[in-house]
Amino acid sequence: MIFMEDVYKTYPNGVTALNGISVDIKQGEFVYIVGHSGAGKSTFIKLIYREEKPSKGNVIINELELNKIKEKKVPYLRREIGVVFQNFRLLPKLTVYENIAYALEVIEESPRAIRKRVMEVLEDVGLKNKARFLPAELSGGEQQRVSIARAIVNRPRIVIADEPTGNLDPDTSWEIMKTFEEINEKGTTIIMATHSKEIVNTFKKRVIAIEDGVIVRDEQRGEYGYEV
Repeated sequence: MIFMEDVYKTYPNGVTALNGISVDIKQGEFVYIVGHSGAGKSTFIKLIYREEKPSKGNVIINELELNKIKEKKVPYLRREIGVVFQNFRLLPKLTVYENIAYALEVIEESPRAIRKRVMEVLEDVGLKNKARFLPAELSGGEQQRVSIARAIVNRPRIVIADEPTGNLDPDTSWEIMKTFEEINEKGTTIIMATHSKEIVNTFKKRVIAIEDGVIVRDEQRGEYGYEV
């Protein structure tokens, strides 16, 4: 599913973000990526959806070798990957329905198929009655649920979540985590970068800790392992 072998990433300014990463993540796993700010977590997840390319080494996602695929193939790769961001990244002038439908419109799904699928995922995230609302009319937790619905509407095999609870209060964070667990239980691989000790230690999953661009810990049902 996700395979990295001896991966290095050095940016044009000379900063080396990843320094010989090797990892193997199977279909259906739920993995936390933890570490201090600047450790290399964001670069790690950006390599998965090909926002960044490795400077050296192999990154293979769904049997595609990312440093060798042509640019025109990247959109096809990303159809298999949903991304949830800390700041939601919703389009403010579009309704909840339209924000989610957009992901299907760009791949030219039929209007009937779009409506059916959008209403399915809105029900999955508990927002079926908010389809006509604008993002500004929603709470932060509701906006994040829309972001999650948009990420899963294409039925991706992988969902990447970059600090998805970072802007949310604790009660809302628990609700969002339960939503991710439900998505994972249906077979979707989840990769979540987080600074939340409480979430990692409560919802126990595989933990990969990165420090100075190196994996220093990889544990099944691991703990956060850092003071916050």
